[in-house]
Amino acid sequence: MKLFKELENRYTKERSSARDAQRLAHEIAFAPVVFQVSRLMIKFGILKLLADNRSGLTTDEVVSGANESGAKLSKYAVKILLEASLSIGTVLLNGERFILSKAGWFLLNDDLVGVNMNFNHDVNYLGLFKLEEALLSGKPSGLEVFGTWSTIYEGLSQLPKNVQNSWFNFDHHYSDCSFEQAMKIIFDKPTETLLDVGGNTGRWALKCVQFDKSVKVTIMDLPGQLEMMRSQTKGAFGAERILGYEADVLNREFPFPKGFDVIWMSQFLDCFSEEEIISILFRAAASMGEKSRLYIMETLWDRQQYETAAYCLTLTSPYFTAMANGNSKMFHSEELIRLIERVGLRLTTIHDGLGVGHSLLECSAK
Repeated sequence: MKLFKELENRYTKERSSARDAQRLAHEIAFAPVVFQVSRLMIKFGILKLLADNRSGLTTDEVVSGANESGAKLSKYAVKILLEASLSIGTVLLNGERFILSKAGWFLLNDDLVGVNMNFNHDVNYLGLFKLEEALLSGKPSGLEVFGTWSTIYEGLSQLPKNVQNSWFNFDHHYSDCSFEQAMKIIFDKPTETLLDVGGNTGRWALKCVQFDKSVKVTIMDLPGQLEMMRSQTKGAFGAERILGYEADVLNREFPFPKGFDVIWMSQFLDCFSEEEIISILFRAAASMGEKSRLYIMETLWDRQQYETAAYCLTLTSPYFTAMANGNSKMFHSEELIRLIERVGLRLTTIHDGLGVGHSLLECSAK
């Protein structure tokens, strides 16, 4: 297992003192408390108050400012949050005045932190209580907090609105910033027809038909997802060149449609077990012509430039276990390449560094 240099330095050498290691162990033990306190410091506007008052605020001034914003917090509640945040490290204390720390600034202003926090609170928090059961059973045991579906994908269109919003915001934030670079790579070669496998709400398809005025895109997905796609793309420029193709990709007897220049899978294969991925890729390969290209875009945790990105990705894998399907994870690149080659496809190129950390794998039929 080869790692990018920063990850190798991080993962192969002990760099913590005994005191730092002990501190980390306690941070892990109190992680649910740290999460909820920090979330509420944002929700109640306390971090924003401190950001707007760089010289700091007293406890009474925080109470007054929070209540003016509609939070209606008692002095007791504010003390609980502020004192816990001191230990967490999101605020500092200068005399009697609380000041926003660097970590607090990122918590408040880093868009990706906000997306991850909402995703973990709305989608994962309650269900992760069932992670142990999910790991032992291979089933998404935590999904029962929302419904009785066998996977979260079947129930996306029926999830509570706040959960659905946080799920799609998470999914879109990671993918959208990679689309422009990916399209330049794909449409650098003649592309008249494109099969978007697992296209969800049609964001990629819509960008494609607007980027290239002649391409026709077919989205292959479950009926519920296709209904959401039609609703989301209705009336948009180029929507008439987006078609829907109902399919359950887990049905091993269901062949992929043929005749496409490009088959596109973005943040898709990480939703399935290795056995399921082999079936999906095998049927994709069987549908490909001599000049067809298969593009797989994934956030591969070992090919990240910075360790923080790898941290976010490996800690997303338990979501797949407890909530999504019970049997998939974020990929190490060698895992994905092995599966690609196993079904007889040829990996021609890997494009790294798209967006916030995507890799685009270009494959052809042998």
